[in-house]
Amino acid sequence: MTTRIEDRFRSLAEEGRPALVTFVMAGDPDHETALSIVRALPAAGADIIELGMPFSDPMADGKAIQKAGLRALQAGESLRKTLALVRAFRETDTTTPIILMGYFNPIYIYGVEPFVEAALEAGVDGLIVVDLPPEMDDELCLPALSKGLNFIRLATPTTDDKRLPAVLKNTSGFVYYVSITGITGAAAPDAGKVSAAVERIKRHTDLPVCVGFGVRSADQAREIGRAADGVVVGSAIVDVIEASLVDGRAGPGTVEAVAAIVRDLAAGVRSARLADA
Repeated sequence: MTTRIEDRFRSLAEEGRPALVTFVMAGDPDHETALSIVRALPAAGADIIELGMPFSDPMADGKAIQKAGLRALQAGESLRKTLALVRAFRETDTTTPIILMGYFNPIYIYGVEPFVEAALEAGVDGLIVVDLPPEMDDELCLPALSKGLNFIRLATPTTDDKRLPAVLKNTSGFVYYVSITGITGAAAPDAGKVSAAVERIKRHTDLPVCVGFGVRSADQAREIGRAADGVVVGSAIVDVIEASLVDGRAGPGTVEAVAAIVRDLAAGVRSARLADA
C-alpha cells in the first residue's frame, strides 16, 4: 500500500512539476485559526502540508518559527490538540498529505507507541523529527515505518557521500534537503549549489528530494523548483501570519493573507519547468 505522500509525488511527476510544501505551526496564533489556515492551504496551491508541533526549545528553528511556536504554546496548543487539528482537517480533505514536523521530546512524553497509533488514526502521513539521527532509528523511525508512516530525514550541505547512505537508509516519502548551513529562514539558498546537491543526493536514492530553509518568494521557489522535486516554504508564511495579527491575536485578514502568499508561491513552483518544456 502506498502512502498519500508517495501518491502525491507520483501524480506530480506525471504532471511534470515540483511540489509546493508549506509549513505552518499548529496552534498559531490559536487552535481554531490554525485549523482554518490549514484548511485553506490546498485550495491556495499547497501540495503537501508540514504542520509544526510546538516545542519550547526548537534548536533548528529561526526567529520566525520560534515565535510561532511560542504563540501556539501560549494559546494552549499541545500535541494532543495538534493531532485533533489533523483529525478535523481530515473531515473535509482526505487526499492532501500531512507531515508532523518537530522534536522528539513531546513525542517521548506522549509515548512512542500511543503517539504512532494516534497519528495514524488522526490521518497523519509522515514525520520529520529533526533531533533524531539515524543512530536512534529504534526510538521512533522504525516503529513509525512499521505502521505505515513515512519518516522523512534531513540532509544538509555538510552531509557528505560517506554519511549520506546512513541518512537515507530508513528514509521514506522524500528526502528533505536543507539548502543552507544554519537555522530556518536565516539566509537565501544558492540555486546553483542546490541543483548540484540535489543531483548528488539523487545518485544515492530514487526518493523525491525537496528543498527548504530560506525560500521566501515565488522567484526563489521557481529557481529551486527547476532542480528539486519539491520546494518547502515555512518562515515566509509564518511571517505573514505574525504581520496579520492584531494585538497578538488573529486578525480579520489572517487566513486570507496566508492563502495569498501560498497562491503566489504556488504560481512560482508551477512555472519552474515551463522554460524547459
